[in-house]
Amino acid sequence: MEPVEAAMEADARDAAASHSALAIRGPLFGVAAQNRDQDGGRRWRVVVEVTHGCPQQARDALNSLLWFRAKDEAKSRQERRALLAAVARLQAECVDELTVLGTRYRVVRAEEYAAVDAHGGIETPRPTDPEPLTPDWSPGAGARSPRVDDGLALDPDAPLSPLQAAERVALRSLAYSGSGFPGPVVADSARAVESHPDVLLMPAAFLIVERTGNGHWSPGSGLQATAHDARRTLDFALTWMEPRTRGLIPYDADRTVDARRPAAGNTDGAVAKLKEFAQAADRLRAGRCDEVEAHGTVYRIARSRRLLRWGPDGPEYPRPSDTSTHGPAALHPRLDEDGTVHFDEPAGDEPAN
Repeated sequence: MEPVEAAMEADARDAAASHSALAIRGPLFGVAAQNRDQDGGRRWRVVVEVTHGCPQQARDALNSLLWFRAKDEAKSRQERRALLAAVARLQAECVDELTVLGTRYRVVRAEEYAAVDAHGGIETPRPTDPEPLTPDWSPGAGARSPRVDDGLALDPDAPLSPLQAAERVALRSLAYSGSGFPGPVVADSARAVESHPDVLLMPAAFLIVERTGNGHWSPGSGLQATAHDARRTLDFALTWMEPRTRGLIPYDADRTVDARRPAAGNTDGAVAKLKEFAQAADRLRAGRCDEVEAHGTVYRIARSRRLLRWGPDGPEYPRPSDTSTHGPAALHPRLDEDGTVHFDEPAGDEPAN
């Protein structure tokens, strides 16, 4: 085993000893693609990050992916016509799989969970989790950061470390149970263990979790590719968003005004509250800090894990009991076969005679 792999395995072993229980948050959705001519076998790749809260959000993201491909990448009217036909289906139906120009696209479902210790503490980033050599805290750094699941290949046959293999075996039987879940959810979960008996563990992602007086942790952000991305998101929340949410800085104030650079004329009480937010944010920048507290709320950078079930035909689809917040709809203006965008016509409209 290489030195880096050995260090990661040691980290995983320490984490398993200190955080031996799991907290299940629920399903996340994305889109995977398979090109049998290029990938072959059981290998898929993620084309829409598996971070969406309901199946329709993933379908909408696929809709946009194919629309922009038709607009910017199609090499002929025939290619564009095929892509637009897929877009038309996605804006009218709840489609979980379609094949376009030889590529098979599937909406996939993963289970998000986190490791917790004996006191209910959620696992924080490990020493061997990826971090930038020089942390970038500048306002535009987020646009330059890697995206969750960017270029990720899903290969259930890829080599595993001993602890990864043991974790996969242990999680094969993971299913919802108990009276806290609706009957259809429990039944679908049990069926998935049989229909998709293998599991694939996706790379760790990171998010902000918050705890107030009730003692329970709740998510405070979406998933980020690295712990530093989550810390930078928390830095912005503490210095810019929270002060505006709490009325300490007006929403219409200049964008440069924040807890570190408050505007003149604040009351002494507001200045003191802004200072507490700024000091918490400053602690984040002092090394790899993963937990701070401000105004009675504890903010922690948590390590999120995702499990994707796998069957003979590949990754699991959304389950019948998975619900969406909205239905399919036209998302972009109409694009014709020549690549012209008709901004005055929704995508679902027929061209005028």
